[in-house]
Amino acid sequence: MSERRTLVIPWMIRHGRTDLKLLVCIPVLFLAVLAFGGTSSILEMTPPISGLTLANLRDSFEETHNGHRHEAMDIIEPRGTPVRAAVRGTIRKLFLSKPGGITIYEFDEKVEYCYYYAHLDRYADGLHEGMSVTPGKVIGFVGSTGNAAENAPHLHFAIFELGPEKQWSKGKAVNPYPSLVEAVKRSK
Repeated sequence: MSERRTLVIPWMIRHGRTDLKLLVCIPVLFLAVLAFGGTSSILEMTPPISGLTLANLRDSFEETHNGHRHEAMDIIEPRGTPVRAAVRGTIRKLFLSKPGGITIYEFDEKVEYCYYYAHLDRYADGLHEGMSVTPGKVIGFVGSTGNAAENAPHLHFAIFELGPEKQWSKGKAVNPYPSLVEAVKRSK
C-alpha cells in the first residue's frame, strides 16, 4: 500500500486556509517529477572535496570580495587537496584568468547548470575540454592561483543556472551553500 502524506501548500498557510489539504501519494509525486525531466543536478550533487564536514562550510555567497558580490563559496583546504566533479557532466572549458587563476567549467548532463572550480593549483592528469566526468572524479587540485592569497589555498566553488544561450558567462549565480550542506549530510 502506498504511503499517503498530507501537505499544506505554503500559499494556504499565508492566506489562513489550513483547512484545505492536498493528499499526495508519494510514488505518484515521484513519477510526476520524473515526467518533467527528473531531478536537478544540484539535488544530486556530491561534495567537491572528500571528507568535508558541516564545520568546513561557510556561506560567503552574499559577501563582497574584491569589490563585487562573491556569488560562490570558498572551501579552505591544503594546497594539493584533490578537487572532485560535483555532478555527472562534461568539462566545457579549462581556462586561466587573472581573478580565478586555473579554472574549470563543468556543465551537468542536462546542460542546466554550470559548476565552476577556481584558484586550482593544477588540473588532474588527462583532463580536457569535452571530457565526461562522474561525481567524485578527481578533476584538479586546490591551490591559490589568480587573485587568491598565496598563503590561503582554497577551492572557489560556484554554480550558475544556464540561460537559453547555454554560456557559462551568462548564467545566473545560485548559492551553492544549501546544496553543499545537503551533499555533505548525504555523504556521511
